[in-house]
Amino acid sequence: MILACAGGVGGARLALGLSEVLPAEALVVAVNTGDDFEHLGMHVSPDLDTVMYTLAGINDPVQGWGIFGETWNFMNALEALGGETWFRLGDRDLATHVERTARLRRRESLSAITTGLCERLSVRQRVVPMSDDPVPTIVHTTEGELAFQEYFVRRRAEPRLMRVEYRGAAKAAIAPGLLAALNHPSLEAIVICPSNPYLSIGPMLALPGMREALMRRRVPAIAVTPIVGGEAVKGPAAKIMRELGEEPSPLTVARFYGALIDALVIDHVDAHLAPSVRALGLRPLEAQTIMRDRDSRTALARAVVQLAGADGERATA
Repeated sequence: MILACAGGVGGARLALGLSEVLPAEALVVAVNTGDDFEHLGMHVSPDLDTVMYTLAGINDPVQGWGIFGETWNFMNALEALGGETWFRLGDRDLATHVERTARLRRRESLSAITTGLCERLSVRQRVVPMSDDPVPTIVHTTEGELAFQEYFVRRRAEPRLMRVEYRGAAKAAIAPGLLAALNHPSLEAIVICPSNPYLSIGPMLALPGMREALMRRRVPAIAVTPIVGGEAVKGPAAKIMRELGEEPSPLTVARFYGALIDALVIDHVDAHLAPSVRALGLRPLEAQTIMRDRDSRTALARAVVQLAGADGERATA
């Protein structure tokens, strides 16, 4: 079994690639919930939905989020009434948020709700939230404190970032599904998908016990960099690195994870950085990390799985 930690479009795409090269029962995808927020009276889980829709084969492949062939009657009507439309919810997508919110109000856990939604959408892989407790990501900027979606969607990540806070993390618990995967006897590898380290993976690492679980791992942990050629494949990761005084580079990703991983997958264009990755005590693997289609994402997934197997053999030799 492989545990993939994911958030955002890049994370969902590699999760899909892994689902295409592994048996369904051999993949658990743990998803960031730091992006979750209440909007228009509904609980919205953007990263969970992106992963769920992608694995279900109904996501919009162009924008990466939402549902393919979506209609926007609700948003158009809301706009006509003067309502908030900065965070767009499609008509079909809206059903997910309505159902999730209703079940949360019945005191069902986010884990149980996610399992139920995945079953309805015929997602056979296990998708689990990082926590059933709220851990909202708060972005501290030169313009003040912003909730994540305000920063990322409404303000298009324009304000200069100073630091990121994972509010409530100290009191939150790792979700049962993620904890079970970390401790499962059949676990063979942990894969950190090419997700934003600060905004997608950072919230997971802030959960009490998560870093410790990774440090005492008995299987290889492999991260795939979201930075290629000095820029983020998608999203504001490179901008954030610059604003935090770091160079946008796979090396910054390597230093961010440090001893939590054993290997870092870098793109061919960054092959010259392999010796520097190795000098940090990590094994570099060069591969095409930009997933433009099925062939490229399955090729990357196979490379990651093969690397996990090779590292696992060395660990038990």
